[in-house]
Amino acid sequence: MSNRDREKRLELYSEKKPTEVLKVNIQINDEEGEILIFRGFSSYLSQATPYDPDICLIPEQAEIVSIDFLESPYDPINPKYIQKGISWSQVEELFRQINV
Repeated sequence: MSNRDREKRLELYSEKKPTEVLKVNIQINDEEGEILIFRGFSSYLSQATPYDPDICLIPEQAEIVSIDFLESPYDPINPKYIQKGISWSQVEELFRQINV
């Protein structure tokens, strides 16, 4: 599965769960990045987000390190974690259970 497909599935999940925010922790070579996904939209926390929503924010060469599930609204000072440090394989299993 491509990272574009993974990102689309994460966005779809976030549309179905509007009370949750997903924080995707990625690594590209030596650099780490964070992407927030909320109500079907993705945006970078660690750099500028492109204006075009069709641009995939998780590059193909990136590794998804972990995904955090948080309560919305997202508060960077005091984040309220539902689950933290979930692997892609665990998220995939969740998606299978809820048909995402």
